[in-house]
This record gives sequence, C-alpha cells and structure tokens, in this order.
Amino acid sequence: MFKAYLVPHPPLIVPGVGSGDEIQDTRRAFGQIAAEAAEYAPDAVVIVTPHNVSYADYFHISPGKSAKGDFGAFRAGNVKISALYDEELARRIAEEAGEAGIPAGPLGEKNPALDHGVMVPLYFLRSPVIVRISLSGLPPMEHYRFGMCVRRAAESLSRRILLIASGDMSHKLNADGPYGFAKEGPAFDAFARECAETADFRRLLAADPDMCENAGECGLRSFVILAGAMDGLKTESRVLSYEGPFGVGYLTAAFTGEKEAPSLLARLWADRRDAMESVREKEDAYVRLARQNAEHFVKTGRSIAVPKGLPPDMTDRQAGVFVSIKKSGALRGCIGTIAPTCGNIAEEILANSVSAAAKDPRFDPITPGELDELTYSVDVLSPPEPAEGPETLDAARYGVIVSSGRKRGLLLPNLAGVDTVAEQIAIARRKGGIGEREPYTLERFEVVRHGG
Repeated sequence: MFKAYLVPHPPLIVPGVGSGDEIQDTRRAFGQIAAEAAEYAPDAVVIVTPHNVSYADYFHISPGKSAKGDFGAFRAGNVKISALYDEELARRIAEEAGEAGIPAGPLGEKNPALDHGVMVPLYFLRSPVIVRISLSGLPPMEHYRFGMCVRRAAESLSRRILLIASGDMSHKLNADGPYGFAKEGPAFDAFARECAETADFRRLLAADPDMCENAGECGLRSFVILAGAMDGLKTESRVLSYEGPFGVGYLTAAFTGEKEAPSLLARLWADRRDAMESVREKEDAYVRLARQNAEHFVKTGRSIAVPKGLPPDMTDRQAGVFVSIKKSGALRGCIGTIAPTCGNIAEEILANSVSAAAKDPRFDPITPGELDELTYSVDVLSPPEPAEGPETLDAARYGVIVSSGRKRGLLLPNLAGVDTVAEQIAIARRKGGIGEREPYTLERFEVVRHGG
C-alpha cells in the first residue's frame, strides 16, 4: 500500500496563528489525515512544498540532519515546528532522479528554516522524520517523472513513506480576496477537484497552461509529483474537503495505491507528442518561419535564408516584430523590435527568432533537447503613437511603451495575468528600469498576433 495526500497550507488553521475557528472543513480534513497517517505508521513523510527555494531546472532536496521554523511571518513567532531529516532517503531520491536524467539534490539551499508549506501539515502529522522537496520550473512531465523517482527510492530502501503534496489552489477566487478575481480561478479549482475525485492524472497533465497561470495557483506541480508517485498503482482517491473563504482555494484529498496497474508514462508521452503535432499543424507562415529558424540556429549556429513562397505581407512590408517562445506554457525567451530594423517582416522574424532563442538575458540559450517542447508566437507591431494618459490605453488591445529619458520599457498587449492598464504600465516601467517617482511618457501600439 502507498498513501499520499494533497493538502493546502493556510497558517490560520494552526492554533496560535489563527483563532481556531477559521476554515473548519480544512481543519477537520487535517484531523482525518492525522488519524489515517497514525494508523499507516510511515517510516518517513516526504513533503513537497512550493514555498522553499525553487530553481528553474533543479529539484532542491533540503540537506542536513534536521530543521526547524516558526510562524513569525504570520505574527506568531512563538509557534514553532521542528523535524528530523531522513538523509539516506533524501540521497536515494537524488540518485534515482539522476539515473532518470532529472537534476535534483541538496545544492543551493538559501534558508534552512522550514517554510509554512511544510509546517502547516507537520503541525497535524507530528512526523519525527521527513524529506523536504521543493518544486522546480521544469515541465509538468518532469515533475511526474520525479514523483516516480520518489517512490522508487523509498521502495529501494524498504521505506514505508507517506507523501504530502502541499499547495493551495487558485488565489483569485473573488474580488474581495487579497489577489483579486480571475475567471480562471474558479475554473482551475473545479478542474483540480475533478482530477482529485477521479484520480485522473492523465487529464491533470493536460491542464491548460494559461488557465493555470491566470488562476494564480501554487499547488499544481505538487499534485503532479503526487500523481507520478502513484504511477503503476491502481489508485483510489477521496476529496476530503474544499473551501475558499478568503479568495484562495483549499483542496484536501487522499490517494491510496495498492494493486499494480499499467504505467501511465507511455500514454502521457504520446499525449504530449500528439498535442505538439496539433500545434505544429496549426502554425501559419509567420510562426513556422520563427520556429524553423530558431531550431536551425540552435542546431547549427546559423540562420536560414528567407524561403520562397511566403505571403506578400511578409516580404513586401516592414514592421517591428516580437518573437515569443514558451515551454510548457512558461516563457522561455522573448525578443523583438519596436520599429523595423530589417528589409521586411520575414527578415525581422529571422533576426528576432535567433535573439529569442539564444540572446534573451533572462534565460539560458535554448538547447537542442528542448526543441520538441517549445511553442512560438509572432507579434507584428503597428507604428507606436503617443498616448495622452492611461485612460487612452487598453491592456487587451494596446501594447504600451513607457519612456523616461533614454530609458524605455515595452509590454505587449493581451498577456496572460496582465489584466489592467495599471499593471501593464508598472511592468513596462520595471522592464525599462524606470523608478516609480520618475516622470515618464506613454506610447501605444497594436499588434497582429500569430500563434498563441
């Protein structure tokens, strides 16, 4: 038997942090988990948390013999939690991950103190021995495969482990909440709850990246690691509670795997391949040119020539162009030109697709091994025009250029998670290094977006 739980981590349910009356359904669910865990009697509890140090391409496994923390960040520094670490299991998880080609280990710890994503469930479990694992920026499939490594490591050491996937659902359930409202918030929580009720991990890994990003969740990747740990087991699931009283979704669910079942991994790879083939089939000439050139440059270090047979608009007209590259829904590179610098739009795409793939200072250059996972979009810009003030802007329709002296920041329109003009201006100002008190001028522009 293998047991795992998906849990939220609202500090208010911990006595001394909250009054004890908040979030009663979640509190009762934690009580049920504690009772079941005591009966299960694990040798160690593996806790996956979104609130410890996180790296783009690495799963951090907390090192050392023990750790402690308190709820001082929530005005309750007298409430303290401590735990011992299972060092042998932590090492074995890292070894299993390494053998699977997944970067993981104890390097890069910045703060050894336990975070609230770990302390909240630990308060109820009172586990003497844990392994603490952080999420990463790697794609969902790598989180799934990492979950498989966790269970393999435990089995190789004959450890009876309990897996706790810590994470809240959407933080944007209502306008009165601290993060405001997004329509994707309730949609994401309904989706996650359905996946938990049915243990439909195949559907879980097909989650729409834009929905997840706009929902402002922090629990999806923890859930995916849990799903991977259940791979190859016939899984029964129960939703123990769900509530969202403060505009944040709290989902608690139990998963039990006993009998062997076929691994889902091959089907998940096929799903991903089919989804990417569908994306490629829908590419227009703009997106196809950006992708083919980026792929050729990553493999050879050279650009392709402008191919024949392109639409006349691409060869007869000049315009500023932005090329964006995403990996599993997350930005992987984006470079563009506000005004044309090349002879036509096709040449502009060639130049900026190389820059997006290899010269975006925010990211490492794209590697050949990533190419099959990438999606592309191309934005063709209209000439910028002065904007008299924020009231003349529209975050969905217009991109914005914020200028102060020689400093300039640009943000494209209709971006996921950027819903207001104020957010748009603030992000563009930060990109340009323009301080909050510095005077600035505004320009606006429209785009024709190819791809998504």
